[in-house]
Amino acid sequence: MLGYLFDGFFTLFTTMAAPALLGGVILGIIIGVLPGLTATMGIALLIPLTYYVSPSVGLSLLVGIFAGGIYGGSVSAILLKTPGTPAAGATILDGYPMAQNGQAGKAIAIATIASAIGGLIGALILTFLAPQIAKIAVRFGPPEYVLLGVYGLTMISYVAGKSLIKGLFAGCIGLLISTVGIDPITSVPRFSFGTLNLLTGFELLPILIGIFAMSQALEGVRDSRMKAPEQLKLTKIGISLKEFFRILPHIVKSAFIGTFVGAVPGTGTDIAAFLSYGEAKRSSKHPEEFGKGSIEGVAAPEAGNNACVNGAMIPMFTLGIPGEAATAVILGGLMVLGLQPGPLLFVEKPEVIYTVFASTITSNIFMIVLGLTGARFFAKVLSLPKSVIVTFIFIFAVLGAYSMRNSMFDVLVMGIAGLLGYLFSILDYPVPPVLLGVILGPLVESNLGRTLLVSDGNLMIFFKRPISIFFIVIIVATIGQNVYKHLKQKRK
Repeated sequence: MLGYLFDGFFTLFTTMAAPALLGGVILGIIIGVLPGLTATMGIALLIPLTYYVSPSVGLSLLVGIFAGGIYGGSVSAILLKTPGTPAAGATILDGYPMAQNGQAGKAIAIATIASAIGGLIGALILTFLAPQIAKIAVRFGPPEYVLLGVYGLTMISYVAGKSLIKGLFAGCIGLLISTVGIDPITSVPRFSFGTLNLLTGFELLPILIGIFAMSQALEGVRDSRMKAPEQLKLTKIGISLKEFFRILPHIVKSAFIGTFVGAVPGTGTDIAAFLSYGEAKRSSKHPEEFGKGSIEGVAAPEAGNNACVNGAMIPMFTLGIPGEAATAVILGGLMVLGLQPGPLLFVEKPEVIYTVFASTITSNIFMIVLGLTGARFFAKVLSLPKSVIVTFIFIFAVLGAYSMRNSMFDVLVMGIAGLLGYLFSILDYPVPPVLLGVILGPLVESNLGRTLLVSDGNLMIFFKRPISIFFIVIIVATIGQNVYKHLKQKRK
Protein backbone atom coordinates (compact mmCIF):
# COMPACT_ATOMS: atom_id res chain seq x y z
CA MET A 1 0.00 0.00 0.00
CA LEU A 2 2.79 2.46 0.90
CA GLY A 3 4.46 1.72 -2.42
CA TYR A 4 1.29 2.64 -4.30
CA LEU A 5 0.95 5.81 -2.20
CA PHE A 6 4.52 6.89 -2.99
CA ASP A 7 3.79 6.26 -6.67
CA GLY A 8 0.67 8.41 -6.25
CA PHE A 9 2.71 11.32 -4.87
CA PHE A 10 5.23 10.88 -7.68
CA THR A 11 2.45 11.06 -10.28
CA LEU A 12 0.88 14.05 -8.51
CA PHE A 13 4.05 16.16 -8.56
CA THR A 14 5.45 15.10 -11.93
CA THR A 15 2.31 15.75 -13.96
CA MET A 16 -0.28 18.51 -14.21
CA ALA A 17 -2.17 16.93 -11.29
CA ALA A 18 -0.52 19.17 -8.65
CA PRO A 19 -1.29 22.48 -10.46
CA ALA A 20 -4.83 21.21 -11.07
CA LEU A 21 -5.18 20.40 -7.37
CA LEU A 22 -3.87 23.84 -6.34
CA GLY A 23 -6.19 25.56 -8.82
CA GLY A 24 -9.09 23.47 -7.52
CA VAL A 25 -8.40 24.47 -3.89
CA ILE A 26 -8.20 28.18 -4.82
CA LEU A 27 -11.37 27.98 -6.89
CA GLY A 28 -13.08 25.97 -4.15
CA ILE A 29 -12.27 28.59 -1.51
CA ILE A 30 -13.70 31.33 -3.74
CA ILE A 31 -16.83 29.27 -4.37
CA GLY A 32 -17.18 28.50 -0.65
CA VAL A 33 -16.83 32.15 0.38
CA LEU A 34 -19.70 33.23 -1.88
CA PRO A 35 -23.08 32.29 -0.32
CA GLY A 36 -25.15 30.04 -2.55
CA LEU A 37 -22.24 28.64 -4.56
CA THR A 38 -21.67 25.24 -2.97
CA ALA A 39 -18.79 22.82 -3.55
CA THR A 40 -21.28 20.46 -5.19
CA MET A 41 -22.24 23.14 -7.70
CA GLY A 42 -18.60 23.95 -8.44
CA ILE A 43 -17.75 20.29 -9.06
CA ALA A 44 -20.77 19.85 -11.33
CA LEU A 45 -19.82 22.91 -13.38
CA LEU A 46 -16.21 21.82 -13.87
CA ILE A 47 -16.69 18.12 -14.61
CA PRO A 48 -16.72 18.86 -18.40
CA LEU A 49 -13.09 20.06 -18.07
CA THR A 50 -12.04 16.60 -16.91
CA TYR A 51 -12.93 15.13 -20.34
CA TYR A 52 -9.78 16.63 -21.86
CA VAL A 53 -7.21 15.56 -19.22
CA SER A 54 -6.05 12.31 -17.67
CA PRO A 55 -8.17 10.77 -14.87
CA SER A 56 -5.50 11.63 -12.27
CA VAL A 57 -5.47 15.32 -13.23
CA GLY A 58 -9.26 15.55 -13.53
CA LEU A 59 -9.95 13.90 -10.19
CA SER A 60 -7.27 16.01 -8.46
CA LEU A 61 -9.08 19.13 -9.70
CA LEU A 62 -12.42 17.88 -8.31
CA VAL A 63 -10.85 16.89 -4.97
CA GLY A 64 -9.35 20.38 -4.65
CA ILE A 65 -12.69 22.07 -5.30
CA PHE A 66 -14.44 19.83 -2.75
CA ALA A 67 -11.86 20.48 0.00
CA GLY A 68 -11.49 24.21 -0.70
CA GLY A 69 -15.26 24.74 -1.01
CA ILE A 70 -16.04 23.28 2.41
CA TYR A 71 -13.29 25.34 4.07
CA GLY A 72 -14.17 28.54 2.19
CA GLY A 73 -17.65 28.64 3.69
CA SER A 74 -16.12 29.37 7.09
CA VAL A 75 -14.59 32.68 5.95
CA SER A 76 -17.88 34.47 5.21
CA ALA A 77 -19.44 32.72 8.23
CA ILE A 78 -16.83 34.25 10.55
CA LEU A 79 -16.63 37.71 8.98
CA LEU A 80 -20.23 38.38 7.90
CA LYS A 81 -22.33 35.80 9.74
CA THR A 82 -23.23 34.57 6.28
CA PRO A 83 -22.49 30.86 5.80
CA GLY A 84 -20.94 30.27 2.40
CA THR A 85 -22.03 26.62 2.57
CA PRO A 86 -24.40 24.63 4.81
CA ALA A 87 -21.31 23.01 6.37
CA ALA A 88 -20.37 26.39 7.87
CA GLY A 89 -23.64 26.74 9.78
CA ALA A 90 -22.06 25.56 13.04
CA THR A 91 -18.92 27.69 12.58
CA ILE A 92 -21.01 30.86 12.83
CA LEU A 93 -21.96 30.15 16.44
CA ASP A 94 -18.53 31.06 17.80
CA GLY A 95 -16.65 32.32 14.74
CA TYR A 96 -18.78 35.44 14.28
CA PRO A 97 -18.67 36.40 18.01
CA MET A 98 -14.87 36.11 17.83
CA ALA A 99 -14.83 38.52 14.88
CA GLN A 100 -17.11 40.90 16.82
CA ASN A 101 -14.64 40.75 19.71
CA GLY A 102 -11.80 41.89 17.46
CA GLN A 103 -10.41 38.38 16.93
CA ALA A 104 -11.28 37.88 13.28
CA GLY A 105 -7.69 36.99 12.38
CA LYS A 106 -7.49 34.43 15.15
CA ALA A 107 -10.88 32.92 14.20
CA ILE A 108 -9.83 32.49 10.56
CA ALA A 109 -6.47 31.03 11.64
CA ILE A 110 -8.23 28.52 13.91
CA ALA A 111 -10.70 27.59 11.16
CA THR A 112 -7.82 27.14 8.71
CA ILE A 113 -5.66 25.06 11.06
CA ALA A 114 -8.60 22.91 12.20
CA SER A 115 -9.80 22.40 8.62
CA ALA A 116 -6.34 21.34 7.46
CA ILE A 117 -5.60 18.99 10.37
CA GLY A 118 -9.12 17.53 10.35
CA GLY A 119 -8.98 17.06 6.60
CA LEU A 120 -5.50 15.52 6.84
CA ILE A 121 -6.64 12.99 9.46
CA GLY A 122 -9.66 12.17 7.31
CA ALA A 123 -7.41 11.76 4.27
CA LEU A 124 -5.07 9.37 6.12
CA ILE A 125 -8.05 7.33 7.32
CA LEU A 126 -9.37 7.26 3.75
CA THR A 127 -5.99 6.09 2.47
CA PHE A 128 -5.29 3.33 4.97
CA LEU A 129 -8.64 2.24 6.41
CA ALA A 130 -11.20 2.82 3.62
CA PRO A 131 -12.16 -0.83 3.01
CA GLN A 132 -12.56 -1.59 6.73
CA ILE A 133 -14.73 1.47 7.42
CA ALA A 134 -16.82 0.77 4.32
CA LYS A 135 -17.66 -2.68 5.73
CA ILE A 136 -19.16 -1.01 8.83
CA ALA A 137 -20.92 1.77 6.91
CA VAL A 138 -22.60 -0.67 4.52
CA ARG A 139 -24.27 -2.35 7.51
CA PHE A 140 -26.24 0.83 8.21
CA GLY A 141 -29.92 0.22 7.55
CA PRO A 142 -33.00 2.35 8.31
CA PRO A 143 -32.89 1.64 12.11
CA GLU A 144 -29.29 2.85 12.34
CA TYR A 145 -30.08 6.01 10.38
CA VAL A 146 -33.01 6.76 12.70
CA LEU A 147 -30.83 6.48 15.79
CA LEU A 148 -28.01 8.47 14.16
CA GLY A 149 -30.54 11.27 13.54
CA VAL A 150 -31.94 11.03 17.08
CA TYR A 151 -28.41 11.24 18.48
CA GLY A 152 -27.90 14.38 16.40
CA LEU A 153 -31.12 15.84 17.81
CA THR A 154 -29.86 15.31 21.37
CA MET A 155 -27.25 17.95 20.50
CA ILE A 156 -30.06 20.51 20.78
CA SER A 157 -29.38 20.52 24.51
CA TYR A 158 -25.81 21.65 23.82
CA VAL A 159 -26.71 24.47 21.45
CA ALA A 160 -29.86 25.62 23.26
CA GLY A 161 -28.18 28.53 25.03
CA LYS A 162 -29.46 29.67 28.41
CA SER A 163 -32.88 28.01 28.29
CA LEU A 164 -33.37 24.33 27.45
CA ILE A 165 -37.13 24.88 27.05
CA LYS A 166 -36.54 27.59 24.43
CA GLY A 167 -34.02 25.36 22.70
CA LEU A 168 -36.47 22.44 22.53
CA PHE A 169 -39.19 24.75 21.21
CA ALA A 170 -36.82 26.04 18.50
CA GLY A 171 -35.90 22.45 17.62
CA CYS A 172 -39.59 21.58 17.23
CA ILE A 173 -39.99 24.56 14.87
CA GLY A 174 -37.17 23.11 12.75
CA LEU A 175 -38.74 19.65 12.74
CA LEU A 176 -42.08 21.16 11.72
CA ILE A 177 -40.42 23.00 8.81
CA SER A 178 -38.84 19.72 7.67
CA THR A 179 -42.26 18.05 7.32
CA VAL A 180 -43.39 20.39 4.53
CA GLY A 181 -43.61 18.56 1.19
CA ILE A 182 -44.48 15.06 0.03
CA ASP A 183 -44.46 12.36 2.69
CA PRO A 184 -41.42 10.14 1.95
CA ILE A 185 -43.36 6.91 2.61
CA THR A 186 -46.98 7.54 1.57
CA SER A 187 -46.29 10.26 -1.06
CA VAL A 188 -49.13 12.36 0.40
CA PRO A 189 -48.57 16.15 0.16
CA ARG A 190 -48.30 17.89 3.53
CA PHE A 191 -48.64 21.61 4.27
CA SER A 192 -48.32 22.41 0.56
CA PHE A 193 -51.58 24.45 0.45
CA GLY A 194 -51.92 23.67 -3.26
CA THR A 195 -48.58 25.35 -4.06
CA LEU A 196 -46.28 23.44 -6.39
CA ASN A 197 -43.17 25.03 -4.88
CA LEU A 198 -43.98 23.51 -1.50
CA LEU A 199 -44.35 19.95 -2.82
CA THR A 200 -40.59 19.43 -2.73
CA GLY A 201 -40.23 21.03 0.70
CA PHE A 202 -37.77 23.75 1.63
CA GLU A 203 -34.15 23.80 0.50
CA LEU A 204 -31.66 24.04 3.37
CA LEU A 205 -29.43 26.81 1.99
CA PRO A 206 -32.11 29.57 1.70
CA ILE A 207 -33.19 28.83 5.29
CA LEU A 208 -29.58 28.87 6.45
CA ILE A 209 -28.79 32.14 4.68
CA GLY A 210 -32.00 33.75 5.87
CA ILE A 211 -31.88 32.71 9.49
CA PHE A 212 -28.28 33.83 9.91
CA ALA A 213 -27.36 36.38 7.24
CA MET A 214 -30.67 38.16 6.55
CA SER A 215 -31.54 38.38 10.24
CA GLN A 216 -28.10 39.91 10.82
CA ALA A 217 -28.75 42.45 8.04
CA LEU A 218 -32.10 43.35 9.63
CA GLU A 219 -30.37 43.88 12.96
CA GLY A 220 -27.88 46.11 11.15
CA VAL A 221 -30.72 48.22 9.73
CA ARG A 222 -32.29 48.44 13.19
CA ASP A 223 -29.03 49.65 14.71
CA SER A 224 -28.11 51.98 11.81
CA ARG A 225 -28.97 55.13 13.76
CA MET A 226 -26.77 54.11 16.65
CA LYS A 227 -23.25 55.47 16.79
CA ALA A 228 -20.98 53.06 14.96
CA PRO A 229 -18.30 51.52 17.17
CA GLU A 230 -14.69 52.27 16.35
CA GLN A 231 -13.34 49.74 13.89
CA LEU A 232 -10.97 47.35 15.59
CA LYS A 233 -7.60 46.83 13.96
CA LEU A 234 -6.84 43.35 12.83
CA THR A 235 -4.52 41.62 15.24
CA LYS A 236 -1.87 39.18 14.12
CA ILE A 237 -2.98 36.10 12.25
CA GLY A 238 -2.33 32.96 14.23
CA ILE A 239 -2.77 31.36 17.63
CA SER A 240 -0.52 30.70 20.59
CA LEU A 241 0.96 27.28 21.36
CA LYS A 242 -1.25 27.08 24.46
CA GLU A 243 -4.39 27.71 22.36
CA PHE A 244 -3.26 25.15 19.80
CA PHE A 245 -2.91 22.41 22.41
CA ARG A 246 -6.29 23.42 23.85
CA ILE A 247 -8.09 22.87 20.55
CA LEU A 248 -6.00 19.92 19.33
CA PRO A 249 -7.97 17.18 21.20
CA HIS A 250 -11.24 18.58 19.81
CA ILE A 251 -9.78 18.67 16.29
CA VAL A 252 -8.67 15.04 16.47
CA LYS A 253 -11.96 13.86 17.97
CA SER A 254 -14.02 15.86 15.47
CA ALA A 255 -11.92 14.48 12.61
CA PHE A 256 -12.88 10.93 13.56
CA ILE A 257 -16.53 11.95 14.01
CA GLY A 258 -16.55 13.70 10.62
CA THR A 259 -14.84 10.83 8.82
CA PHE A 260 -17.29 8.28 10.20
CA VAL A 261 -20.33 10.47 9.45
CA GLY A 262 -19.05 11.00 5.90
CA ALA A 263 -18.58 7.26 5.44
CA VAL A 264 -22.26 6.68 6.21
CA PRO A 265 -24.16 7.24 2.92
CA GLY A 266 -26.94 9.81 3.07
CA THR A 267 -25.40 12.08 5.68
CA GLY A 268 -23.27 15.15 4.93
CA THR A 269 -20.83 17.82 6.06
CA ASP A 270 -23.52 19.87 7.82
CA ILE A 271 -24.46 16.92 10.07
CA ALA A 272 -20.77 16.24 10.77
CA ALA A 273 -20.21 19.89 11.75
CA PHE A 274 -23.10 20.06 14.22
CA LEU A 275 -22.30 16.68 15.78
CA SER A 276 -18.68 17.77 16.23
CA TYR A 277 -19.76 21.09 17.75
CA GLY A 278 -22.14 19.42 20.19
CA GLU A 279 -19.54 16.87 21.27
CA ALA A 280 -16.94 19.61 21.73
CA LYS A 281 -19.24 21.57 24.01
CA ARG A 282 -20.20 18.42 25.95
CA SER A 283 -16.58 17.51 26.64
CA SER A 284 -15.13 21.02 27.02
CA LYS A 285 -13.74 22.30 30.31
CA HIS A 286 -15.16 25.72 29.36
CA PRO A 287 -18.71 25.04 28.02
CA GLU A 288 -19.85 28.48 29.22
CA GLU A 289 -17.68 30.11 26.52
CA PHE A 290 -19.54 28.43 23.66
CA GLY A 291 -21.71 30.84 21.70
CA LYS A 292 -19.64 33.79 22.92
CA GLY A 293 -16.47 33.24 20.93
CA SER A 294 -14.99 29.91 22.00
CA ILE A 295 -11.92 28.82 20.06
CA GLU A 296 -13.02 25.21 20.56
CA GLY A 297 -16.41 26.08 19.05
CA VAL A 298 -14.67 27.20 15.84
CA ALA A 299 -12.15 24.37 15.66
CA ALA A 300 -14.50 21.42 16.21
CA PRO A 301 -17.05 21.98 13.40
CA GLU A 302 -14.33 22.95 10.91
CA ALA A 303 -12.33 19.80 11.67
CA GLY A 304 -15.51 17.71 11.47
CA ASN A 305 -16.82 19.02 8.16
CA ASN A 306 -13.44 18.87 6.41
CA ALA A 307 -12.79 15.32 7.64
CA CYS A 308 -16.25 14.46 6.33
CA VAL A 309 -15.05 15.42 2.83
CA ASN A 310 -12.65 12.47 2.87
CA GLY A 311 -14.99 10.19 4.79
CA ALA A 312 -17.63 10.65 2.09
CA MET A 313 -15.17 9.29 -0.49
CA ILE A 314 -14.77 5.98 1.37
CA PRO A 315 -18.08 4.37 0.28
CA MET A 316 -17.78 6.05 -3.12
CA PHE A 317 -14.47 4.42 -4.00
CA THR A 318 -14.93 1.09 -2.21
CA LEU A 319 -18.64 0.42 -2.83
CA GLY A 320 -19.71 2.82 -5.57
CA ILE A 321 -22.12 4.49 -3.11
CA PRO A 322 -21.82 8.30 -2.70
CA GLY A 323 -21.58 9.35 0.94
CA GLU A 324 -22.55 12.97 0.26
CA ALA A 325 -24.09 15.16 -2.48
CA ALA A 326 -20.71 16.31 -3.82
CA THR A 327 -19.38 12.75 -3.98
CA ALA A 328 -22.47 11.78 -5.97
CA VAL A 329 -21.33 14.28 -8.60
CA ILE A 330 -17.72 13.03 -8.40
CA LEU A 331 -19.07 9.48 -8.82
CA GLY A 332 -20.63 10.58 -12.10
CA GLY A 333 -17.29 12.09 -13.08
CA LEU A 334 -15.53 8.79 -12.35
CA MET A 335 -17.88 6.93 -14.65
CA VAL A 336 -17.48 9.53 -17.38
CA LEU A 337 -13.72 8.96 -17.16
CA GLY A 338 -14.31 5.24 -17.67
CA LEU A 339 -13.66 4.21 -14.06
CA GLN A 340 -16.08 1.87 -12.29
CA PRO A 341 -16.04 2.48 -8.50
CA GLY A 342 -15.85 -0.59 -6.30
CA PRO A 343 -13.30 -3.03 -4.87
CA LEU A 344 -11.97 -3.91 -8.33
CA LEU A 345 -10.96 -0.29 -8.90
CA PHE A 346 -8.14 -0.71 -6.34
CA VAL A 347 -6.86 -3.70 -8.33
CA GLU A 348 -7.37 -2.44 -11.88
CA LYS A 349 -6.44 1.25 -11.48
CA PRO A 350 -4.31 1.60 -8.31
CA GLU A 351 -2.22 4.37 -9.90
CA VAL A 352 -5.33 6.57 -10.28
CA ILE A 353 -6.79 5.80 -6.84
CA TYR A 354 -3.55 6.43 -4.97
CA THR A 355 -2.91 9.64 -6.89
CA VAL A 356 -6.33 10.78 -5.68
CA PHE A 357 -5.39 9.73 -2.12
CA ALA A 358 -2.15 11.73 -2.46
CA SER A 359 -4.27 14.68 -3.65
CA THR A 360 -6.56 14.50 -0.61
CA ILE A 361 -3.50 14.65 1.68
CA THR A 362 -1.79 17.44 -0.28
CA SER A 363 -4.97 19.54 -0.61
CA ASN A 364 -4.92 20.16 3.15
CA ILE A 365 -1.34 21.44 2.97
CA PHE A 366 -2.33 23.82 0.16
CA MET A 367 -5.36 24.87 2.20
CA ILE A 368 -3.40 25.85 5.31
CA VAL A 369 -0.88 27.86 3.26
CA LEU A 370 -3.57 29.67 1.26
CA GLY A 371 -5.79 30.20 4.31
CA LEU A 372 -3.12 31.70 6.56
CA THR A 373 -1.55 33.88 3.86
CA GLY A 374 -4.96 35.13 2.71
CA ALA A 375 -6.45 35.61 6.18
CA ARG A 376 -5.29 39.22 6.46
CA PHE A 377 -7.03 40.07 3.17
CA PHE A 378 -10.20 38.23 4.20
CA ALA A 379 -10.36 40.01 7.55
CA LYS A 380 -10.10 43.46 5.93
CA VAL A 381 -13.84 43.12 5.34
CA LEU A 382 -14.29 44.28 8.95
CA SER A 383 -12.70 47.66 8.14
CA LEU A 384 -15.61 48.52 5.82
CA PRO A 385 -18.35 50.83 7.16
CA LYS A 386 -21.23 48.95 8.74
CA SER A 387 -23.71 50.30 6.17
CA VAL A 388 -21.60 48.83 3.36
CA ILE A 389 -21.34 45.47 5.13
CA VAL A 390 -25.13 45.35 5.65
CA THR A 391 -25.68 46.18 1.97
CA PHE A 392 -23.31 43.41 0.89
CA ILE A 393 -25.06 40.94 3.23
CA PHE A 394 -28.42 41.81 1.65
CA ILE A 395 -27.01 41.38 -1.87
CA PHE A 396 -25.21 38.11 -1.11
CA ALA A 397 -28.24 36.75 0.74
CA VAL A 398 -30.57 37.38 -2.21
CA LEU A 399 -28.07 36.13 -4.82
CA GLY A 400 -27.17 33.10 -2.71
CA ALA A 401 -30.79 32.06 -2.22
CA TYR A 402 -31.66 32.64 -5.89
CA SER A 403 -28.61 30.88 -7.35
CA MET A 404 -29.50 27.48 -5.83
CA ARG A 405 -32.39 26.80 -8.22
CA ASN A 406 -32.80 30.14 -10.02
CA SER A 407 -36.04 30.51 -8.06
CA MET A 408 -37.62 33.62 -6.56
CA PHE A 409 -39.51 31.25 -4.26
CA ASP A 410 -36.20 30.44 -2.54
CA VAL A 411 -35.60 34.18 -2.12
CA LEU A 412 -39.02 34.44 -0.45
CA VAL A 413 -38.16 31.50 1.84
CA MET A 414 -34.87 33.19 2.69
CA GLY A 415 -36.69 36.43 3.57
CA ILE A 416 -39.21 34.66 5.83
CA ALA A 417 -36.38 32.70 7.49
CA GLY A 418 -34.61 36.02 8.04
CA LEU A 419 -37.67 37.46 9.78
CA LEU A 420 -37.89 34.31 11.91
CA GLY A 421 -34.21 34.63 12.87
CA TYR A 422 -34.70 38.34 13.68
CA LEU A 423 -37.73 37.53 15.85
CA PHE A 424 -35.78 34.80 17.64
CA SER A 425 -32.98 37.31 18.29
CA ILE A 426 -35.41 39.81 19.86
CA LEU A 427 -37.08 37.13 22.01
CA ASP A 428 -33.72 35.57 22.97
CA TYR A 429 -34.50 32.18 21.40
CA PRO A 430 -31.58 30.10 20.06
CA VAL A 431 -31.34 29.61 16.30
CA PRO A 432 -29.08 26.50 16.00
CA PRO A 433 -31.79 24.06 17.23
CA VAL A 434 -33.98 25.18 14.31
CA LEU A 435 -31.23 24.15 11.89
CA LEU A 436 -30.72 20.82 13.62
CA GLY A 437 -34.44 20.12 13.24
CA VAL A 438 -34.44 21.08 9.55
CA ILE A 439 -31.31 19.03 8.77
CA LEU A 440 -32.07 15.90 10.78
CA GLY A 441 -35.87 15.80 10.52
CA PRO A 442 -36.00 14.22 7.03
CA LEU A 443 -33.28 11.69 7.95
CA VAL A 444 -35.21 10.48 11.00
CA GLU A 445 -38.68 10.59 9.45
CA SER A 446 -37.97 8.77 6.18
CA ASN A 447 -35.92 6.02 7.83
CA LEU A 448 -38.39 5.59 10.69
CA GLY A 449 -41.10 4.94 8.09
CA ARG A 450 -38.92 2.36 6.32
CA THR A 451 -38.02 0.72 9.63
CA LEU A 452 -41.68 0.32 10.60
CA LEU A 453 -42.49 -1.10 7.16
CA VAL A 454 -39.67 -3.65 7.36
CA SER A 455 -40.49 -4.68 10.95
CA ASP A 456 -44.27 -4.59 10.48
CA GLY A 457 -44.53 -1.92 13.17
CA ASN A 458 -42.41 -3.78 15.74
CA LEU A 459 -40.11 -1.32 17.55
CA MET A 460 -38.04 -4.18 19.00
CA ILE A 461 -36.05 -4.10 15.75
CA PHE A 462 -33.99 -1.29 17.30
CA PHE A 463 -32.80 -3.67 20.05
CA LYS A 464 -31.82 -6.54 17.78
CA ARG A 465 -28.99 -4.92 15.82
CA PRO A 466 -25.50 -4.28 17.31
CA ILE A 467 -24.98 -0.83 15.77
CA SER A 468 -28.49 0.25 16.87
CA ILE A 469 -27.76 -0.86 20.44
CA PHE A 470 -24.52 1.12 20.38
CA PHE A 471 -26.41 4.29 19.35
CA ILE A 472 -29.10 3.67 22.00
CA VAL A 473 -26.41 3.47 24.69
CA ILE A 474 -24.75 6.77 23.68
CA ILE A 475 -28.17 8.51 23.29
CA VAL A 476 -29.22 7.43 26.80
CA ALA A 477 -25.80 8.43 28.18
CA THR A 478 -26.01 11.86 26.52
CA ILE A 479 -29.54 12.55 27.78
CA GLY A 480 -28.60 11.31 31.26
CA GLN A 481 -25.58 13.60 31.37
CA ASN A 482 -27.68 16.59 30.32
CA VAL A 483 -30.36 15.89 32.93
CA TYR A 484 -27.65 15.61 35.59
CA LYS A 485 -26.09 18.93 34.51
CA HIS A 486 -29.41 20.79 34.61
CA LEU A 487 -30.31 19.34 38.03
CA LYS A 488 -26.87 20.34 39.30
CA GLN A 489 -27.34 23.90 38.01
CA LYS A 490 -30.76 24.09 39.68
CA ARG A 491 -29.28 23.11 43.03
CA LYS A 492 -26.64 25.82 42.69
